[in-house]
Amino acid sequence: MTTPPPNSTPNPAPSSRAGVPGPPTKHQLALMIWLAVFPTLTVLNLALGDWLRTLSPVVRTFVLATIAVPIVIYGLMPQLHRLRGRLLTRIASS
Repeated sequence: MTTPPPNSTPNPAPSSRAGVPGPPTKHQLALMIWLAVFPTLTVLNLALGDWLRTLSPVVRTFVLATIAVPIVIYGLMPQLHRLRGRLLTRIASS
């Protein structure tokens, strides 16, 4: 095993490079998830409310989760992660 010379600096981790924000904190992620889930469920309830009303609560929840989870995970969360990155980059550069 070799060790780097004392005057060299190790490569920074990808998340610590200048201008590249790291992963969100637990609190940021919780807020991002809430911002994605609440409007999605609200729109789905408004759009499917009459049809969902005839279903049992378990089936209603299953239908909502089956529709909402892909929308949130594949559609909204990537957009929120990009938005967070732009905001943090803008704050860091000002």
